[in-house]
Amino acid sequence: MSKQLIVPYKAPAWAQQGLPSEFVPTSRIELAVMPTPIREWKLPDLPEGFEVLIKRDDMTGSSLSGNKVRKLEFLLADAINRGCKHIITCGSFQSNHCRATSIACAQLGLQCHLYLRSAVTDETQIKYEGNLLLDRLVGANLYFVEKENSYMTQLNQTKLQMDELALKIKEETGEEASAIPVGGSTTLGNWGYFNCFEEIRNQGVEFDDIVCCVGSGGTIAGLAIGNYLCGSPYRVHGVLASEKSVVFAEYVDDSLKAYGLFDKVGAFDIISWHQEYMEPGYDENTPEQLEFIAETTQATGILLDNCYTGKAAYGMVQLIKNKPEVFKGRRVLFLHSGGMFSLGCENVRGAILPSSTKGKTTMCDKPVNP
Repeated sequence: MSKQLIVPYKAPAWAQQGLPSEFVPTSRIELAVMPTPIREWKLPDLPEGFEVLIKRDDMTGSSLSGNKVRKLEFLLADAINRGCKHIITCGSFQSNHCRATSIACAQLGLQCHLYLRSAVTDETQIKYEGNLLLDRLVGANLYFVEKENSYMTQLNQTKLQMDELALKIKEETGEEASAIPVGGSTTLGNWGYFNCFEEIRNQGVEFDDIVCCVGSGGTIAGLAIGNYLCGSPYRVHGVLASEKSVVFAEYVDDSLKAYGLFDKVGAFDIISWHQEYMEPGYDENTPEQLEFIAETTQATGILLDNCYTGKAAYGMVQLIKNKPEVFKGRRVLFLHSGGMFSLGCENVRGAILPSSTKGKTTMCDKPVNP
């Protein structure tokens, strides 16, 4: 069944010309609803002279909503073509990537294994809500690992655990497993946003700058390298949600090296990095960020999560207000990368709802007769 969904893929001409042929995929699996629309986004209190557009990649699907499904189209097609029956990946406790992977695996008849970073050490205290609820509902195998202070240490340790599990599955069942790094960010996963960049170009919307959140590096890498190969018509901005820019710049540089482009350009040449809005920490927010999320959602009807898109949009607006010189022009495209399911978590509700300034709840005693 899963092989029937794999379709031929023809890369854009600029990608075929600019990248080594061994890095150009020839197939993908149809998972996402594409193209996603680009709309005007009337943000409250936007300085006069600026126009913001929004690329609605939160509309790539319902349960598969968000940017991760674009990467999975290439990663899962490759895994299926290699005969893999198991998919192993990792992320945070409320990982959008892990949720998208678990649901895609259920749709394709693959067994999913998720390594999730958690501050909760007692299994009985785990709350199945948000993304984690969906992971459980679709039958993913969950492995909770203690959260480390160092992001890179965590990634290296989890990679070893995933590799060990793949070997164990092979020994016990004879079946192959594909281990996908955090966020689906690999030289193959980057194609999700090479493809998206071509989609944006074909939509014929005029703008000067692209802004997106940086959580693992694959989305910004695809957009920025695609932009570079097309002659850099836009300036690409990455607003970081967790680690400092050097961590993700290293990932982009590694991608450039693999593609044979690093002798010409580096991550800091093709991306404008903004790390000043990730504080107070990953999945943590300032009162100003929470107020922005509430006001923007109420004013525009577009849902922003507190971990990724809310921080990125907040950072974009602060840059427009306080550092307009960082932009190439005055027409900015914001990539909405999804993440709405975590809004249903108790800790997120408790943080965002007090920031709400509109709406009321009324208890009615009895129906009113017509």
